[in-house]
Amino acid sequence: MSLEKTWRWFGKNDKVTLAQLKQFGVEGIVTALHHIKGGAVWPVEEIQLVKEEIEKHGMRWSVVESLPVTEGIKTNGPEREELVRNYITSMRNLAACGIDTICYNFMPVLDWARTDLHFVNQRGAESMLFHYETFAAFDVYILERPGAEKDYAPEVLAAAKELIGKMTEEEKNNLAYNIIVVTQGFINGTVGNVHNYKQVFLDYLKRYDTIDTHTLRNHLALFLNDIIPVAEELGIRMCIHPDDPPFPLLGLPRIASTMEDFEWIFSACPSVNNGLTFCSGSLSVREDNDLVAIAKKFAERIHFVHLRNIISLGGRSFYESAHLEGVVDMYAVLKALLEEQKRRREAGRSDLRMPFRPDHGLKILDDFSRESNPGYPLVGRMKGLAEITGLEMGIERMLYQ
Repeated sequence: MSLEKTWRWFGKNDKVTLAQLKQFGVEGIVTALHHIKGGAVWPVEEIQLVKEEIEKHGMRWSVVESLPVTEGIKTNGPEREELVRNYITSMRNLAACGIDTICYNFMPVLDWARTDLHFVNQRGAESMLFHYETFAAFDVYILERPGAEKDYAPEVLAAAKELIGKMTEEEKNNLAYNIIVVTQGFINGTVGNVHNYKQVFLDYLKRYDTIDTHTLRNHLALFLNDIIPVAEELGIRMCIHPDDPPFPLLGLPRIASTMEDFEWIFSACPSVNNGLTFCSGSLSVREDNDLVAIAKKFAERIHFVHLRNIISLGGRSFYESAHLEGVVDMYAVLKALLEEQKRRREAGRSDLRMPFRPDHGLKILDDFSRESNPGYPLVGRMKGLAEITGLEMGIERMLYQ
């Protein structure tokens, strides 16, 4: 049967067009109303416009990524009640338009973090790098977050001090701008492109001074208890995205990083509508995460799949690699997912699609002459889609013969 082949598309401003996506076998589109500010209601009319544009090209709006969970919900601030009400209204409007899968995350302030958006590998292809000591240098010496030194081991601080001593002012500014603004700018980023972005960022971090892991978990539980009954009523599958990277940064707690985290999330709200976006790239950064075990343990709750790979550099540092090269055993992961799809089919479940997208990709060939958001080149992702499709075909033949 195969998993539904989807592609993240950033709307009419995306340099990759829907007509092009249809040419190489994309079946479903993963997108959002990027022009609407986080926390505001998504109107039916706006949803329908995007849906009709996608369907005009013979595809479907498969997954919403993302309907943003704003900071007021994560911090349980005074505006929370209105924000949750708006979120539920958007869910109802999406369901009215026939859209049934919503990916979201509960990462404080930063949706994801990388220190180099133009890392060049041994072959000359370009990807993204997270270098932990460089991030420490940003945190301690550029951002100057109060108390940051306490979050790093002495050897990491020593390396960070050496690195910062070699950076020019321009390099320091670029590093801060990339982490705070560029990586977040196309996904409803918290800060935005403002002149005092570092101070605005620090102000957001300060809101978490009294929020530890236990408190953030409780805030997630409150959110789930508000929205999951609505999701059940509407037939919507909610799927939380793992933390990226899956360990604490900037003094912020992480609550969607490990097997134990997901066990807690799904026990806090047992409904199968409370599901998981299985992201192989994010989860694989932690050496103690067994991806196949996670896939099998939470199989019935996997509503959306991101397939990506990384090369580990040790000590929390890594760079993104080709989809079939790296620490992720893509064969074993994909086999576990296809086995779950087969089980659903035999059990008569209706949610057989299990949409996946090639997450990120290497910048190669003609990608260097194209504009794209960080991590989202055309040719590199298309190569990943083709590789995963071929691997999938072989596994399926084995499972169904």
